[in-house]
Amino acid sequence: MSNKKKFKETTVGKLLFGAASMINPTLGKVLSGVSSPQEALSEIGKSKISNDDKIKLQQMIYEQQNKEIESITSRWKANSMSDSWLSKNVRPLVLVWCIVVFSLAGILDSIESVPFHIGVTWNDTFEKVMMAVVLAYFGGRTTEKATSFFKK
Repeated sequence: MSNKKKFKETTVGKLLFGAASMINPTLGKVLSGVSSPQEALSEIGKSKISNDDKIKLQQMIYEQQNKEIESITSRWKANSMSDSWLSKNVRPLVLVWCIVVFSLAGILDSIESVPFHIGVTWNDTFEKVMMAVVLAYFGGRTTEKATSFFKK
């Protein structure tokens, strides 16, 4: 019951499937079942098309992913330049909230006298959310700092 788009419905997926179908219709059919850019790259590597075509498709995937990352970074920069307190602090607040909830749930789950148990599904979900938030926050901050350093 995930609201997450399937890979073939994403911008990268649409671009990849269109290009792959034009280069090699068989490869387009093979890629229709992939669920991530990593799987697509793997399938392209396994396919029996020319190395030039493989390189073109892989470059398209990397370029599109870089464009998406750059657009996210530019939105974060715009938020940090805003006059709104909330837009400037939403990433740190989400990071703090995730750490507090994750820590509290872990503590409650470990106390035997408290009738609280984190299910396996929720544990995996919290782990993925925490990883995404921490990587996005610190990765975004690192990118912002590196960009401002190199512009000077």
